[in-house]
Amino acid sequence: MNIIGIFLAASLIDNVLLMRFLGLCPFIGMSSDVNKSVGMGLAVTFVMVMATAVTWPLYHFVLVPLNLSFLQILVFILVIASLVQLVEFFLKKNVPGLYASMGIYLPLITTNCAILAVTFDNISKGYNLLEAVVYAVGVAAGFLVAMVLMAGLRDRMRTAPIPKFLQGTPILFAATSLLAVAFMGFSGLIK
Repeated sequence: MNIIGIFLAASLIDNVLLMRFLGLCPFIGMSSDVNKSVGMGLAVTFVMVMATAVTWPLYHFVLVPLNLSFLQILVFILVIASLVQLVEFFLKKNVPGLYASMGIYLPLITTNCAILAVTFDNISKGYNLLEAVVYAVGVAAGFLVAMVLMAGLRDRMRTAPIPKFLQGTPILFAATSLLAVAFMGFSGLIK
């Protein structure tokens, strides 16, 4: 598959949030506001792309040659946790408002299954380093798009006449499912 195909498949067709249902905790928790959604999406993008750029060579040039591939989960989680700490330090110093608004969701990026899934996908799909980074950027872009779309929907739902029994979490899950169905329309985009 070419680079553009990898990117489109990762961001739209196999959207990590809406098609694979990974990383839903920040999706639900941080999509109440567009600015928070963009901040979380950019933080996840940085961690996801950097984790891929670090874990791919570690796996192929260190773990496999030394016959230590059974340690990949441990190594990958340590890399992701270190990158999240970098993001946390940067935001705390340079963007304190965003840092405060992210609350518990910022350190939870460490355990975001979407980031770990991308590192494993790159290995299982047999991507080279360039393809792996493009795949990570595509997944992160899809994550960001889904977050911003949901934030926009939630903003519109605040003023919508929603029946009382659907207010809150039920309408949030119904809107998420409708957004996921809309993304299913991208499935025929690349063959």
